[in-house]
Amino acid sequence: MAAPLDALGSAQLVGRAQAGDREAFDRLVDETYTMVHATAYRLTGDPDLAADATQDAYVRAYTSLNSFRGSSSFSTWLYRIVVNVSLDALRRRSRSPEALTALSDDETKRELDIVDESPDPGATVESRELRRLVFGALRQLGEDHRTVLVLFDLNGFSYDEIAEILGIPLGTVKSRLNRARLALRDAMQPHAELFGA
Repeated sequence: MAAPLDALGSAQLVGRAQAGDREAFDRLVDETYTMVHATAYRLTGDPDLAADATQDAYVRAYTSLNSFRGSSSFSTWLYRIVVNVSLDALRRRSRSPEALTALSDDETKRELDIVDESPDPGATVESRELRRLVFGALRQLGEDHRTVLVLFDLNGFSYDEIAEILGIPLGTVKSRLNRARLALRDAMQPHAELFGA
């Protein structure tokens, strides 16, 4: 499951939050923040833009919480908001794919600052380089392809959940995901020799 809240716990918290319980909404934020922020970052490719999109998504969720009717899960409803807010932020910024791949040194350090307990320093460097290349290739994908790839492969949503989040048919999700994977593979092809592929 993509979000750590179970259906019963989520429904109770949403009901309390809709009744004006601020602590219940804060708990919903606490339970979903990591995945919401990760989604915003993976879609925007910019830590500052992702932070703004995350905040905007929660503000939008809070102000429209009474419109949530429970026809889908709360996490599906919330991820629809964060995807829309993130993509809107990118459009407003009018950033090209080339601009997204040009990370500053500071952004690269934040993206790659992961504790690797591997005893082999060479493996650590190779792992970081692979991560950098994959994130760069991901940012080169078109908006539709990047979105389904992030939601399915990185966030773990099912085809049905993605169809509901994006408001598109199930067949469209599957075809976009297939094309996204092919495009990502093509973008990574020039670096295949670095990793024995």
